[in-house]
Amino acid sequence: MRFKSLLALALCCYATMAISAEDKVELPAPSSSAQRLYSHAKADIVQLRSLLKNGRTQSSVGSGFLIGKSNLAVTNYHVMSQIALEPDTYVGEYVDTNGKRGTVKLLAVDVLHDLAVVSIDRKGGGFFNVPDKLPPLAQGQYLYSMGNPLDLGFAISEGAYNGIVNRSFYDQLMFTGPINAGMSGGPSVTVDGRVAGVNVSKRLDGELVSFLVPVRFVRDLLKKVARQKQVPKDFKLVVGQQLLEHQKSMMDRLEHTPLTFKELKPYKVPVWESDQVRCWGRSNSNQNKPYSFDQVNCAMESALFVSNRIQTGHISIQHKLLQSTELGALRFSALAGNTFKNQDRSGNKDRRFTAPQCVEQFVTNDKLPMRAVLCVRAYRKFPGLYDFSLFTASTDSGQMSLQSSISTSGVSYENGLRITRIFLENASRENQP
Repeated sequence: MRFKSLLALALCCYATMAISAEDKVELPAPSSSAQRLYSHAKADIVQLRSLLKNGRTQSSVGSGFLIGKSNLAVTNYHVMSQIALEPDTYVGEYVDTNGKRGTVKLLAVDVLHDLAVVSIDRKGGGFFNVPDKLPPLAQGQYLYSMGNPLDLGFAISEGAYNGIVNRSFYDQLMFTGPINAGMSGGPSVTVDGRVAGVNVSKRLDGELVSFLVPVRFVRDLLKKVARQKQVPKDFKLVVGQQLLEHQKSMMDRLEHTPLTFKELKPYKVPVWESDQVRCWGRSNSNQNKPYSFDQVNCAMESALFVSNRIQTGHISIQHKLLQSTELGALRFSALAGNTFKNQDRSGNKDRRFTAPQCVEQFVTNDKLPMRAVLCVRAYRKFPGLYDFSLFTASTDSGQMSLQSSISTSGVSYENGLRITRIFLENASRENQP
């Protein structure tokens, strides 16, 4: 599925890896700029670990950096997600470049931009600062990312800033340089030591295509920490509220994105195509089969990381037109029925959600009669959030079947119904007999 390949974006924490002698590659010597920056910054870089309370064994690792001369460190939310959502099971630990260890206390999270602020029992030396006024970046200028890649030791990597990524729902910076697992949450700085962003992810299907959270979001979260009177007692409530804010923003943006229509003749099918939602097509018309299909798939190019098992705030659309002149009406009906039946209806065994409640009806929008199945399930940990899946099949022809679906994750009940209604109202057929 495209949703899986779009997050061929790999979040850069968790993995550890053994490298044999014969696998080692001789890397180029670091530049004098990188050497100078690392020598000044290394005391303020930390590795952050999630440990199982029972046994104190390591569950995940990432990086972070101390702000100014405070005891506050910035990292990614996904590095701290286990501690945020399961504090009875996981505890945080830091290790600095001198090998000192200590406990980590989670202070604030920003799920939408994948950031977190923690406090530790030591203070920074003042290298990393986040001022109110942030100087702009110029495309092509060098950036230097730091962290603990693959849990092998602290390191610095050199690359270039290449603009803002528009396909993500929230701005990210493109960094043409290596960011490996374990470097998530580490800083990326300019040649004069200004923080430009926070390491967050990389593409697995490309070479040196990595991403940073812009530093302005770090500034905003640090200001929030300075204002808050006490640390939240339950971060699940904080995460849930932020996810509700995201789904409202997502729906507002969809409402201001005009529907476009793709032709699967004789049908016209609705999609939302934009910088965030991309569409592509496929067909089997060249294969030697007694039926053909043409298909349009559309999906949002990003999703929100909530935990290792939940990514949400996402929309995907599929339209598939089955046709046959060789199969009789009964055989084609059986083919179309099996295809419709085999679509994912979200099973009952996933304990992150309630069992899906589904309803099936035959409906028409005055343009096209359809068989429709709507399934809804709720998030157990985040009240007010739901996944909606709508499946439809046209019933206007014995030799054609237009089968469509839209899946919306992490939305309010009202917004899920609204997007379902829009989708149902806009499928149509031209030149009906």
